[in-house]
Amino acid sequence: MIGLFDRLAGPLLRALDAERAHALTIRALRLTPLPPAPADDPRLAVHAFGLRFPNPVGIAAGFDKHGEAPDALFRLGFGFAEAGTITPRPQPGNPRPRVFRLEADEAVINRYGFNSQGADAALARLKARRERPGIVGINIGANKDSADRGADYVQLIETFAGVASYFTVNISSPNTPGLRDLQQTAALDDLLARVLAARDRTARGRNLPVLLKIAPDLSLPELDDVVQVARQRKVDGMIVGNTTISRPATLRSPQAKEAGGLSGRPLFLLSTRMLAETFVRVEGAFPLVGVGGIGKASDAIAKLRAGATLVQLYTGLVFRGIGLVGEIKHGLTDALATHRSLDELTGTDAAAITAEPWPA
Repeated sequence: MIGLFDRLAGPLLRALDAERAHALTIRALRLTPLPPAPADDPRLAVHAFGLRFPNPVGIAAGFDKHGEAPDALFRLGFGFAEAGTITPRPQPGNPRPRVFRLEADEAVINRYGFNSQGADAALARLKARRERPGIVGINIGANKDSADRGADYVQLIETFAGVASYFTVNISSPNTPGLRDLQQTAALDDLLARVLAARDRTARGRNLPVLLKIAPDLSLPELDDVVQVARQRKVDGMIVGNTTISRPATLRSPQAKEAGGLSGRPLFLLSTRMLAETFVRVEGAFPLVGVGGIGKASDAIAKLRAGATLVQLYTGLVFRGIGLVGEIKHGLTDALATHRSLDELTGTDAAAITAEPWPA
């Protein structure tokens, strides 16, 4: 059925404006009675952050922005789903057009700017499915006009504590002015202190991991500082990374001149290098999630070897279709022919990657 959907719907969606195609995809997932996904090979199960993931392949934040379709995503075979970015109050985001396909590069540039229906709308949906299985992370962000962005993150922790499997603190989107400044040492330390205190107050002894999502554009001294703060504050994990504001010289599409964050194939080398750099600095203190440029099974395996315990994808689905999820899981299963578990792969190439020339 997934193959049929990709063959029939893929060309239609690609013919539409990118944002409209995305909205139609979410609507279709909400309304189509998809059958359950086939059971995963038990060897694909991953334990991380105190949670058991049936497989390590997740949907990245930005796909299901408002928490509308997590159960449909599980039926497509994802091991976990991350909703958001959600802001406390509704906000429209940046003016349209704000998302652009780079067809020749298998990439996307977006400048959505945290368009969000707000916490109340997302909470109502997630409360309605609270008793259903599946790991649903909540990616949280601040309103653009907030006078105290740290307070926004605290409010969202308190609001969603009862329905979240984990939280991702998103301070790395390039499309909200000043947001990435929260990655600076003093600001990050203050933010994480407040967020983790809010988590501890509201979790009431329940395991409720908090992850930090960083930009791939950090310098290595900046990454040193971020990892140091994350380890001192004892976050549960990090996601590496968000979209990039850089523009590789290899880009061929005319849309490459658009402002915003670049995702997809051209992000793979940079995001994988930053993943490896983060892994060697974390020294096993917590697991990492690898994101950026995954378009085939070997890409996901490369992320594991660079230091990831879990992976997420989004833009790859635009160009490869939803069958990509099954393809990656088959590739991971094949890799287990020479490894007892996926854990054996994690970080095996990290040191070698950090010794390579920096990606162009």
